[in-house]
Amino acid sequence: MTEKKITMDVTELMEIIPHRYPFLLVDKITECVPGKYAKGYKNLTMNEEFFQGHFPNNPIMPGVLQLEAMAQCSAPILLTLDEYKGKLALFASIENARFKNIVKPGDRFDIEVEITKLRGFVGKCHAVGYVDGKVVVEADMTVAMVNSEK
Repeated sequence: MTEKKITMDVTELMEIIPHRYPFLLVDKITECVPGKYAKGYKNLTMNEEFFQGHFPNNPIMPGVLQLEAMAQCSAPILLTLDEYKGKLALFASIENARFKNIVKPGDRFDIEVEITKLRGFVGKCHAVGYVDGKVVVEADMTVAMVNSEK
């Protein structure tokens, strides 16, 4: 049996996660196998609000926002599973974060996230961010699914 791969444009992604501009940090999910992995990206332009102050003469994407983008990319892996539909995925913890290069305006920040463990309403994953095929950040994250307050 083959795995069902799905894609999501930004409007489809906004149907399952509550983030909106300026805090929606994923433009597209290019590939997702529910319960297993997802790939997506964020196209960065100088128009991003965070570049205005981080840093004015040398704009770079804050590391914490790189981690947030990876967490947002992880959400469809779980929220597309029947048992978690309608839940809210919360960033619960981060371990082993490593920043290897900067992310700047004009970059496409590619993200790959793989679930490494899933138990009840808690999932652990390994996430990697790339620019031009080179690793710029990686981390192990924990995501908890809770009831949404819609």
